[in-house]
Order: sequence, then C-alpha cells, then structure tokens
Amino acid sequence: MGGIGSMGNSPVKIAPSILSCDFARLAEDVGKVSSADLLHVDVMDGHFVPNITVGPQVVASLRKVTHLPLDVHLMIEYPEQYIEAFAEAGSAIITVHAEATRHLHRLLQRIKKCGPLAGVALNPSTPLSAIEHVLDLADLILVMTVNPGFGGQAFIETMLPKIRKVRGLVEECGRPVLIEVDGGIGPATAGRVVEAGATVLVAGSSVFNSDDPGAQVERIRRAALDAAAGLG
Repeated sequence: MGGIGSMGNSPVKIAPSILSCDFARLAEDVGKVSSADLLHVDVMDGHFVPNITVGPQVVASLRKVTHLPLDVHLMIEYPEQYIEAFAEAGSAIITVHAEATRHLHRLLQRIKKCGPLAGVALNPSTPLSAIEHVLDLADLILVMTVNPGFGGQAFIETMLPKIRKVRGLVEECGRPVLIEVDGGIGPATAGRVVEAGATVLVAGSSVFNSDDPGAQVERIRRAALDAAAGLG
C-alpha cells in the first residue's frame, strides 16, 4: 500500500507535510488530504536543524492509516545510521541532505538497494555542484525554498533561479528525476515554482492551517496545473 506507482500521471504532484499537523490527531489530519499524491514526512534531529520531530515508528504508524506514498525527508546528522529503519517502516522515498553526509553517492546507492527512491536535498545556500555527480543515481532533487527546521516560513524568492538550474541539469542527464520544492508553498507560489521547473510541491502550514486542508490541496494543484499547462 502507498507505493510510488500510485502517484498517477499528473505532471505536478502535491505533497502535504505533516510538520504542520496536529500530532494529537495525526491520523485524522492525514485523512483530510487523501486526494494528495504523496505525504511528506519531515524528520528532524535537533542537530542538523534546530527542531526535533519524528522517527521510524511514526512513519510505520502512518503507513497503516494512509494509501499515500510516504516521502520521507531526513534533516538529520549521520543519515547513514537510519536508512534501513526508515525503509523498513514503509518509506516510498528517502531524501537525505547533501550537506549531511561525506559519501553521498554511496548513501544514494544504499537507499535504492533498500527499495525506496533516493532523493537529495539542498539547503538554500548549497550550490548545485553538490549534486552534479550523483544525477545518475538520484530519483528526486529537493530544493529547499526556506531554511529548514520550522514550518510557516516565507518563500525565498531567490530560489527560483536555482530551481531553473536544477531543471537544466535534469534535462541534460536524460533521466526522469523529480524536482521537489519545500518551503512557503501555497496557491500564490505554486505556479511560479512549477514555471521554474518543479514537479513535486511540498506544502505544510498552507494546507493544515487552512479551514479545509483537502480543498487547499486542490487549490494548490489547480495553480500548479495551470502553470504546467502554460509551459506546454
């Protein structure tokens, strides 16, 4: 249940982030966004970023209550120590930060060997040179459009050129690499990041702080698809 193949063929995927959920009602909140394509799970350790969130046990519990593929974003030091645990918990995608490991190529190989798709995340100040030599392995590139650690931050406008450059690298490599953006995404920013090249949009506070999370997912989707149609 919740394999990556269940995402469908839409040119843009919407991935609500549980970081903005009410954790006392996590299953209930997740159920409100069942029309989304993925569920984004931010894992923070209080060291790599200044916040602490969830571990493999929560991922395993989520796997039992949603059909959505689990897009697990490891914002942690020493991610090598936890790949198998998050894979066994039911992650469809495991994304690690290029800044968090000395052996990125080896780590992506290890993720893929465990079964999930392998993603690489870049903080706003991290140059694209960090990913140029792993595009033969990466299934997803995550461009952070805020500084990671907390939800509800404003979108960093200067990340739009960076997304365009990632799109150029992906087109050059000739592989179907997903381009994900995370930070400050809502109906007002969705179209701009899609025009820049994004294909997966992570939205947390915009979705779960709204009166109707499910309807907000569809508003973001509509803005994203309108932009994608304009590209065609």
